[in-house]
Amino acid sequence: MTGFKSPDAGPFDYVLLLLLATIWSLSFGAIKVAVETIPPITLAFSRMALAAVILTLMMRLWGGRFPAWGREWIGLFAVALVGNGLPFFLIGWGEVKIDSSLAAILMAVMPLTTALIAHVFTQTEKLNGIKLVGIALGFSGVAVLVGPDALAGLGDDVIRQMAVAGGAVCYGIASVITRSLPPAKPVDRSAVVLVLASLQMVPVMIWLDQPWTLSPSTESIWAVVFLGLFPTGLAAILYFKLIAVRGATFITYNNYLIPMLGVLWGFLFLGEIIEPRALAALGLVLAGIAVAMLGARKRA
Repeated sequence: MTGFKSPDAGPFDYVLLLLLATIWSLSFGAIKVAVETIPPITLAFSRMALAAVILTLMMRLWGGRFPAWGREWIGLFAVALVGNGLPFFLIGWGEVKIDSSLAAILMAVMPLTTALIAHVFTQTEKLNGIKLVGIALGFSGVAVLVGPDALAGLGDDVIRQMAVAGGAVCYGIASVITRSLPPAKPVDRSAVVLVLASLQMVPVMIWLDQPWTLSPSTESIWAVVFLGLFPTGLAAILYFKLIAVRGATFITYNNYLIPMLGVLWGFLFLGEIIEPRALAALGLVLAGIAVAMLGARKRA
């Protein structure tokens, strides 16, 4: 991945960026609705399988294909697990008990964890003093969000908050792995990863959830359809489209939009109460992202 393709992003680029952030931020509310009657593992499989079918059909219609069998498939398998199946499950499991707005804030630490992971596993993205300050600010926001409850013992809600944060860490790991993969068409790459991720979830889903015994509500089913079509399927196409025309740096503005929009949707559509502690945590996390990005640009 590269930085900006050109310094003059046009209005249409910002429209696509806002659309992408809106779709991703709405996923937290949809997950909250879905997990009311669908277990997290079955939810993760269902949204990925739906998106995999659609993207595979698109790939075939556009003349694409899966890569030839070889070492690349090891990386694709890892991205499927760490970048899709595992975080989708962790976020869903967390939202069984915590609000969608809190999940959105916790996911905002993804770029901070990416910076730490990239420092260890890459030679070109090492930490500097400014980045470290940003990372410290961001994770202090997580500490504020978790709050003193953690000091009294890891209750169920705290563990679920940490699960969502673990999903953010998974995304960070996956982004570093993805950089080592050979280039591919966005739809082709998305299709093969989602097919692999869906297959990975099948034995676990059958063993733990026994999905044939479930009775999901109509609302949960529609939430799964929404998650599969938009935050999982369409969002992947928009993401790789913007990467191609504007570069990865432009995409990082999502890190500001998604948590704020996620908090807004939770308040408007689910009636979630926004506590002052959550707003303080959001401010610290966003400040941490801003400082870390400044450190990355200074290094560049």
